[in-house]
Order: sequence, then C-alpha cells, then structure tokens
Amino acid sequence: MAVEREAGGRGRTIGLWLGLAGFLLLLLLPVDPGNPEASRLAAVALLMAIWWVTDAIPLFATALVPLALYPLLGIMSGGETAPIYFNSTIVLFLGGFMIALTMEKWDLHRRIALNIIHAVGGGPARIVLGFMVAAAFLSMWISNTATAVMMVPIGLAICLQIESEAGREGGHRLAVGLMLGIAYGCTVGGLTTLVGTPPNLSFVRIFEILFPDAPPIAFGQWLIMAFPIGLILLVVAWLLITRIFYRVPEGVAIDRAVVERERGGLGPVSFEERAVLGVFVATALLWVFRVDLQLGFLTLPGWSRLLPDPGLIDDGTVAIALAAVLFFIPARNPKNGATRVMGPDVIPRLPWNIVLLFGGGFALAAGFQETGLAQLIGGRFEALGNLPVFLMIVLVCAALTFLTEFTSNTATTEMVLPILASVAVVTGTHPLVLMVPATLSASCAFMMPVATPPNAIVFGSDRITVGEMARVGIFLNLIGVLVIAAIVSTVGLAVFDIDPASVPEWARSMAEGVG
Repeated sequence: MAVEREAGGRGRTIGLWLGLAGFLLLLLLPVDPGNPEASRLAAVALLMAIWWVTDAIPLFATALVPLALYPLLGIMSGGETAPIYFNSTIVLFLGGFMIALTMEKWDLHRRIALNIIHAVGGGPARIVLGFMVAAAFLSMWISNTATAVMMVPIGLAICLQIESEAGREGGHRLAVGLMLGIAYGCTVGGLTTLVGTPPNLSFVRIFEILFPDAPPIAFGQWLIMAFPIGLILLVVAWLLITRIFYRVPEGVAIDRAVVERERGGLGPVSFEERAVLGVFVATALLWVFRVDLQLGFLTLPGWSRLLPDPGLIDDGTVAIALAAVLFFIPARNPKNGATRVMGPDVIPRLPWNIVLLFGGGFALAAGFQETGLAQLIGGRFEALGNLPVFLMIVLVCAALTFLTEFTSNTATTEMVLPILASVAVVTGTHPLVLMVPATLSASCAFMMPVATPPNAIVFGSDRITVGEMARVGIFLNLIGVLVIAAIVSTVGLAVFDIDPASVPEWARSMAEGVG
C-alpha cells in the first residue's frame, strides 16, 4: 500500500506540472489566433482536464479554477461566472440528497433493502439477485456510494456464514458474486434516474447552457428511456455472475436466518420511517408525472398542466419543496436529540464537494458556448458526418465507457459533452443523439476498482481481486455499449421526439457559429 500511495503521489505531482505546462503552452501558441477568448479558454480547459484526469489536486478544487481564471483571462466576468455554480440542477441534487440522507438517518433504506432481499432470496443465485435488485432500486433515489456502503456489511454477514460452514475457499464464488452483484446493482440503478448519479445531472444542466431554447429534459422522460437499459444490464450482469463466471457449487446453502436477524434488529416500522417513505413516494411520483409522457401508443398528461404557469415548475422545485416538508414533521421517537424528522444536521452532510464539481463543469460548458470553442472543436470533426448514426453512437459509448474506467465519470462527462454537442451539430445530427449515450456510458464502467465508488467499496471487502472484477466487467462493458446504443436509437428517439438526421431549430445558432 505504501508503494501505491507513493506512486499515486508521484503521478499527481507530474499531473500538476503537466497541467501548468499545457496551460502556458496554449497561451503562448493559441489554437485560433483570430479568436483569443476561445484560445485562452482552451488553455483553461486543458489545465482542468489534466488535473481532473490525474487527480493532481482534489476534483472540487480544480472545479474552482474558472472562478479565478475566467475574469483574469478576459473569458467571462466574475459576476457572470459565479452564478453558474448554483442553479436549478443543483437545487434538484440538493433536494434529492436531503431526502436520501433522511432515509438513511431513520434506517428506512436498510429496511427497504432487507425486505427486497427477503422477498427475492432463496438459493445462492436468487440471494445474489435479491442484493442486486435492492442495490439498484435504492441507487435510483439515493447515492450509489451510500447504498454500497450499507449493502456490503449485509453481504459480508452472509459470506461469513457460508465460510464458517464450507471454508473461505468453498464460499469464495458466492462471496465474489455477492460483491460484484452489489457493485453492479448500484451502478445500473443509478443511471436510470436523473438524481441517481452525478453525470446525469451534469448532462441536464450542460444541455440547458448549450441550448437555452431547447425543451428541458424532464425526470419522467429520462426514466422511461433509461429504465430499460438498467433492467437489461441488471439481468445480464446477474446471468454473467451466477450462470457463467461464478456459479456457486452444488451443496452450498445459505442460511436465511442472517437476513431475518438483520430485519428483526430494525424493530417495528417507526412513525418517522412512514413519514419519510410518504414524502419519498410523493416526490418520485411528482417527478415522474410532472410533464406529459410520450409512451408511443398514448400520452400521459403531466400534473403541471393544472397550474397557471406550468413552465415555471421544474424537478428542482419538486425536490426542494418536498424535502422542506420533512423539516415540519415532529419526531415521535427522537434519535440523537432530533425533534423533527429532518433537522439541521443534514446540511453539513450534503456533498458540497460534488456541488462544486458540478459548478466547474457548468462553468466550462458556459465558456465553451460563450467563446465559440465548442464550435471550433466540432468543426474539426466534420468528417464524422459520413459515418452511420448508429456507428457514431457505438463509438461514443465505447470511448466513454473505457475512458471512465480510469477517470472521474462526472469530470469526464463535463469535459466531453460540450464537444459532442458541437460535433453532432456540425455533422448534421441531433445533439441528444450523442450527448445522451455519452452520459449513460460514463456510468457504465464495470472493470476496475477505481472506475466507480461502488466498485472501490466492494473491492475493499477483501473478497474479490482486480482480475475477478475485470473478467466480468469487460463483458458487461461491451454489452453495455450495445444496449445503450440500441435503446437510445429506439426508445430514446421516441421519448425525446428526435429526428437523428436533422439539427433542430433550437440548435441552429451553434450550427451557424460553426459555419
């Protein structure tokens, strides 16, 4: 471990100086002498990209760079840059996270998970499926990192029970299957909703910045498109784990008393849990049915139509309004001195580092749009317009999937999306055709422990090796590329009303900028 830390520290130092050298080089040798603002932004973007990829300084610290360099380099004023760091997408993230943290506070997430495992569980393969379904469902609504942290100890309790009877070697296949099931369940569940994983929210806001006249991306639309992807990948991952790579030998049995003991330890359902569950269900329903949902054969009208000004309401409004309700409900069984179901203790626990990381990505997107750098880069890829649209989608999915095996998926998404939007426009393609699959693929890195927090958490259980994770992960990566490309090319086109072979009117300004 000491050697790894030393190597990591050396890599970060190299990244720090490499980023500064690239920054100075592009300032001295501008990419477009006729557009000095775009050239200076390219220097800032290269600096941030290198620091994000190498983790030279904390990711959120790199995200603060535009606040200092944009005004200094004449890209955007401080007054224009600072508000980019807080917007309706951040409000959606914070509101959803407040509800999630309150679920954790009263152990509601644990009860939901154990009940799902109890309902699905049976033999070893079904127990793995139960863990995967529970992890996926919870990760749709709360942090997939928190879900993995909560699920791993429950999985380890089952592993220890098997190892005590069959020995560690005898229970190894089940242990690997459970750990991979938890990690992959968390990942595929998170990509199905806008609040499930940070890249999805980054996409929503960057799309708004780049195309302010475009129809906004609604929670329900994303769910209808992404849920089939998550479901297919969940089933495929389960089959790969339990039927092909880590099939549990005959005779290995699981004592369900472990799950029963965990459930019994929670006691009866408390008033606070019922209150949080009610708010959680109401929030989910209001998110899903806020706007009209196009299901192909019918259209479900959204509830926002009942309001005088439906366009003034967004998913962030719903999230923060419902989260605020929890501050008013008195706690009947005070926990750690809490007098309300949600108290002031939730605010320090919010992931402010992710909020700042979001802000840095949004500032980068705004700079790309403001200076015309996105159009400048997009113009270099005009030849891609000769490729079939489906092949372009597959290439984008493959690139993002394997790139995020080694880099932050949020930071990578924020760097790539403005460029892909411009590439789509310059090649005569609808921007969502490339931006949506890129966003989904950024969360589909299944091979390496460093690829996602759930992967890292299960790797820390000491029940799985890098090789065992990569063996299943590489197949899941490749299958994920094809599944995402296929679903986006069919369901996605219908849900978002996309004509892949044309640039919509609201994207014409970018097209004209490229021309």
